[in-house]
Amino acid sequence: LLLLIMAFCVVFFWGSFAKAASKDEVILDQAKLLTSDEKAKLEALSSKLGKERETTFMIITLNGTGGKSLRQYVEDFYDEEAPGYDGPHGNTAILAIDMKERDVDLEGYGKAEKYLDNERLNTIREAITPALSDGDYYQAFSGFMEKARDYMGVKPGVNPDSILFKWWFQIAVALFVALVIVGLMAFRSGGRVTVNARTYLDEQHSGVV
Repeated sequence: LLLLIMAFCVVFFWGSFAKAASKDEVILDQAKLLTSDEKAKLEALSSKLGKERETTFMIITLNGTGGKSLRQYVEDFYDEEAPGYDGPHGNTAILAIDMKERDVDLEGYGKAEKYLDNERLNTIREAITPALSDGDYYQAFSGFMEKARDYMGVKPGVNPDSILFKWWFQIAVALFVALVIVGLMAFRSGGRVTVNARTYLDEQHSGVV
């Protein structure tokens, strides 16, 4: 009886520990598409970008969804596992890929649902598709995280790919404005001519015609 009680306690506490550990895991590579080094790098990248946007960035790879559509699988996963940076069912951005059906799904929840709308998610999908097609999964997954992070820094309803948000365009505008200001200062540095033909003329006493 004592042995049975001890075994029950071990199984119970180990199961609780495993479940808690799984909730902290953001790279769920069930399809084994990543090396251990790539997985560790993505975990670190997710942590870094997550702090910037207060959002959990997750990757899920599968070899089948048990008959569900990939989108339904992701929605059920979010409902049941309750991930989130700010608490259960909180801010979360998920990329899921099912190798059996060759399907990819991108979803946002919480704050990410507002900032990563369908149009932005489709743009991200198009950006990472070449890497996915080439089998460069690390590049595709890191690209998803970085682009999602960028988009979550731009107010909803604004085109995040507008030239106004490009760093090179902003630098070019800043340099142009600086050149204009310096040019005006240089033009004015010689002083203005404030005299004319009548400045020193004494009209009451001068006899010069």
